[in-house]
Amino acid sequence: MKRSEINTVIQYTMKAVETFKIPLPPFAYYTPADWKSLQEDQRELVDNMLGWDVTDFGKNNFLHTGLTIFTFRNGNFNQADRYPKPYCEKLLFVRDGQFLPYHFHWKKTEDIINRGGGTLRVTLYNSGENGGFANSDVKVAIDGKVSIIKAGQDVFLRPGQSITLTPGQYHQWQGVPGTGDIALFEVSTTNDDRTDNRFYEAKSRLPDIEEDEAPCYLIFNDYGEYVSFKPV
Repeated sequence: MKRSEINTVIQYTMKAVETFKIPLPPFAYYTPADWKSLQEDQRELVDNMLGWDVTDFGKNNFLHTGLTIFTFRNGNFNQADRYPKPYCEKLLFVRDGQFLPYHFHWKKTEDIINRGGGTLRVTLYNSGENGGFANSDVKVAIDGKVSIIKAGQDVFLRPGQSITLTPGQYHQWQGVPGTGDIALFEVSTTNDDRTDNRFYEAKSRLPDIEEDEAPCYLIFNDYGEYVSFKPV
């Protein structure tokens, strides 16, 4: 992705969440200069990958396949003594018609909650041998009700609805075209986006960035180049 595109995406999302009446914490608005002056007492932001994340999953077509993420809080697999939180909370901002490609998580259990906007279509499979799709029924909880659905079947989440996804469950979603942008929230167990995703076809979870302009705001994968201390 180009840095200019990431800048535009973050600025769009900042304005959109105001419409959704979702306030963001102060560190959402930190500039690169703020990150350079960050002190040790805020290193949790860096170590636990809090803040912005923008990805096109290596597809080079963000509005078709992509996701904007803001992580509010998270634990840490590698520093459980220092960061004992067993949970994570994220905003997952889905543009109208935008896809998230098939993937599952090795460790994370997550609730995906439609907090407002359009309708989300989620397609589910169990993972099979060699990382493929299993032709078996999928057991999920939708708003606390256990449902058994066929492999590859769609589930539609309208504002206020949620689904619980467990490790090994392949999921793809799309914001149903014409229904508008969607403010999803994820409430999950501790998450490490560098290691806990198994994608079916997507090339990359974290973007390779073409620095065609200066960053207005950073994504978490930038932090190591800006902060004065070494991330763990």
